[in-house]
Amino acid sequence: MAQVLEFKLPDLGEGLTEAEIVRWLVEVGDVVAIDQPVVEVETAKAMVEVPCPYGGVVTARFGEEGSELPVGAPLLTVAVGATDASSVSPGDDGAAAEEPSGGSGSGSGSGSGNVLVGYGTGAPAARRRRIRPERNIAPAAPAAPAVVSAPSRPAPVAVGEVNGRQGPVAVVSPLVRRLARQHEIDLRGLTGSGPDGLILRADVDSAIRQTGQATEAAARTAAQPATRTAAEPVVAETPTVQVGAAAPATAERIPLRGVRGAVADKLSRSRSEIPDATCWVDADATELMAARAAMNAASGPSGGPKVSVLALLARICTAALARYPELNSTVDTAAREIVRLPGVHLGFAAQTERGLVVPVVRDAHTRNAESIGAEIARLTELARTGKLSPAQLTGGTFTLNNYGVFGVDGSTPIINHPEAAMLGVGRIMPKPWVHHGELAVRQVVQLSLTFDHRVCDGGTAGGFLRYVADCVEQPAVLLRTL
Repeated sequence: MAQVLEFKLPDLGEGLTEAEIVRWLVEVGDVVAIDQPVVEVETAKAMVEVPCPYGGVVTARFGEEGSELPVGAPLLTVAVGATDASSVSPGDDGAAAEEPSGGSGSGSGSGSGNVLVGYGTGAPAARRRRIRPERNIAPAAPAAPAVVSAPSRPAPVAVGEVNGRQGPVAVVSPLVRRLARQHEIDLRGLTGSGPDGLILRADVDSAIRQTGQATEAAARTAAQPATRTAAEPVVAETPTVQVGAAAPATAERIPLRGVRGAVADKLSRSRSEIPDATCWVDADATELMAARAAMNAASGPSGGPKVSVLALLARICTAALARYPELNSTVDTAAREIVRLPGVHLGFAAQTERGLVVPVVRDAHTRNAESIGAEIARLTELARTGKLSPAQLTGGTFTLNNYGVFGVDGSTPIINHPEAAMLGVGRIMPKPWVHHGELAVRQVVQLSLTFDHRVCDGGTAGGFLRYVADCVEQPAVLLRTL
């Protein structure tokens, strides 16, 4: 007989305690292989595919797409030793054996034992096979007295909340569940018209129409005037017409969770803990742009990737931090100590569809502009596709924020806690500028530095920013540190 094992949401690392279910990769009744990804979840750090350490038939899933689960909560149950749904006993769904989320499966070696901290083993996923319920087929006669044939598998079900406990809801389609949520339809109160009572989209559409009709009837009843009695005098009333009247709008509530929640928590902590100050300066970036054009022209049509402005600014930052190490530090509030960090792990702000993320270029102080640019391009592509790991989003010591891509000149950025400073870069655009004593049109950029006033005073911050501006105006200054 198959043994049903429960797979719980594993520890995803980096202090993460919960995750949101984005997309289920398997259905109830699917045959899964060891280490096959079964669900895609979103944490405060990244999007992750979670592999299952057991091989067998999926007998139950816990949690709908869009819901949050804490670490250690059940994700799904798997009938280990079953090759199809008919091998699973009817009571197996509710009698799963308790197994650690990262441990091995049964004693027969059905579990991999290799589930990493939320990220699996990287083994190739086997193609899953969907087992559909059999209908109108007589059960086969037992081959031997010790073997009892099981009835065909019931229709797949989703798990719902019934009287405070988990209970089955006969619905399998994510589209049906999403439609019900949007119209606030309780699936537990519907009777499905599909096979084995399965709730179909037509059932939800019918419930939506009935709810709408009931709402309209209630509105008409409320709008009708009260019946006059015979003793009441009839007074002619002039109808009042309201032009442009509309139903009162309902405020939309958006949960602060996932990436948006993590950003909110970090920025709130930064504002509450760090006494920050900002200084800024305008710089003539004409020579920097000319130097970049010369670098890219020298590489030729097939001489490798082009050097970006952001890469040059990042290289300037690493040179400035070598001169002013106070800004490459953090504050240990418990010990009341400033901790000077030995290396520069440069973060850069990247706007994605999931929100603002800050990938980190490791050991940026050991890289040249071309190497930094290549790493920025690689991490940016991972950010856009949602494939950055938590390790690639943490551990930064200084952040470069290019908000000029949004078409703005200046900003007072919030420090990326627990770092001590952030350099902001506005758009580079032609402006009137006094050059060699004469008015000229030059490429001008505004640079702003927000710094933790506990690690240094204005003199140090001003010296750092002035050095950055000098390198922008005269890139040859960098030759002293290359």
